[in-house]
Formats: sequence, structure tokens, C-alpha cells
Amino acid sequence: MANQVEPKLIKPLYDELQKERFVTLATVDHETGGPNVSAISWVLAKDEETIYFAVDNRSRIVQNIDSNNKVVLNIIANESTYSISGEASVKSEKMEGVPLKLALLEISVKEVRDVMFYGSKITAEPQYDKTYDKDAAARLDKQVMEAMKKA
Repeated sequence: MANQVEPKLIKPLYDELQKERFVTLATVDHETGGPNVSAISWVLAKDEETIYFAVDNRSRIVQNIDSNNKVVLNIIANESTYSISGEASVKSEKMEGVPLKLALLEISVKEVRDVMFYGSKITAEPQYDKTYDKDAAARLDKQVMEAMKKA
């Protein structure tokens, strides 16, 4: 059902954000002032009003958020597409228990909007494969998700 707006995550979205998954994150570019969209996968809903995500601490995402904290997280789930608007901040510049230099960022959810066009639903969600060492990827994914859960 299109055009639903909520002040926090609905249960199906909260549940979907309990595991690594494909989402996109829109930020305001710190150099151009224009939109910047990135695909990320290390994402976790801490509660209905807070979303954590992890990125390389040298990422343009971090620079953009330091300059302008307004963000939109886009997720395809629950047979629809959702735009989650909020304000982001760096919670930690270096995550503990993770071998890479990853920053932990936090989104304070302000609005959740169903943005699927009228009279349609998603019949298959995006899927992806890691193209590097599968075992190493699985270990790193587990370390990052566990660190976010402890934060």
C-alpha cells in the first residue's frame, strides 16, 4: 500500500534489519552539495528509532555526514520499497573487535515512508554474492554484525 508514513520502523522493517542485507544510503555530498548514493550491507536496527551501519572510516559517507547529517536509507522489503529518513552521526571511528578500520554510524529515524508506486508490489528482493574469499567474507560479516549488536 503506497504512501504510508510512520515516525519509526514498522515491525517487518525492524525484523529485516536484524541481518546483513543490501540497502542504499543517500547523503549530501560534502563537496558538491548534491545527492550521493551508496550501496551498503552492514546495517542493523538497534531499535525502532535507531539504525546502525558500518563503513570504512575513510569513506566519503563519513565525510558527507560530518558535513550534513541528513540521510535517507532505502530498503526493499515487505513486498515494497521504503525510504527511511533521519539524522546520522559517527558513533565510533573504529569499531572494536573488527580487523578493518570501520566506523560505526547511527541513524536517528525521523520518518519511514512507503515509496512504492501505486498498484504494485516487490516480488523478488535484491540478492548479491561476495566476490572475494567466501570464508573470509563470512567471518568478517559475523564480526561486524556482532560488534554492532554490542554497541
